[in-house]
Amino acid sequence: MATSELSCEVSEENCERREAFWAEWKDLTLSTRPEEGCSLHEEDTQRHETYHQQGQCQALVQCSPWLVMRMGILGRGLQEYQLPYQRVLPLPIFTPAKMGATKEEREDTPIQLQELLALETALGGQCVDRQEVAEITKQLPPVVPVSKPGALRRSLSRSMSQEAQRG
Repeated sequence: MATSELSCEVSEENCERREAFWAEWKDLTLSTRPEEGCSLHEEDTQRHETYHQQGQCQALVQCSPWLVMRMGILGRGLQEYQLPYQRVLPLPIFTPAKMGATKEEREDTPIQLQELLALETALGGQCVDRQEVAEITKQLPPVVPVSKPGALRRSLSRSMSQEAQRG
């Protein structure tokens, strides 16, 4: 199967505005393929001869940066398809508000965030399951201060050797 490709390259530069644009894409692909339903096969058993012929067609695919794709068989016309839009870069997750913007210039708060803020205001800033720090620290094991760094290592080694003796 023979294939020929034609690619395009466009570049522009505006030195005055310090802007540049460069694009390259595969514009045209022409490939030779076996044509379905167009083959000939003959066999002569007396002469022990066979003859096989397969029809070929030239498939043409043309793409453009405007998301238009044309496909078809050369000489039979092309079918045009509009491809769905696809962003090259990911969508920004967070866009900060302008720091010096006035209240009128800022965007409105999203509805979900407005509902969450209204709930916080209704609760008066209090959490229903709130616990004091003293209650939380009661549930934790007591903290034992270590006077010498080596003392802790010795006590651990003794307890491990005692466990080893016990089996």
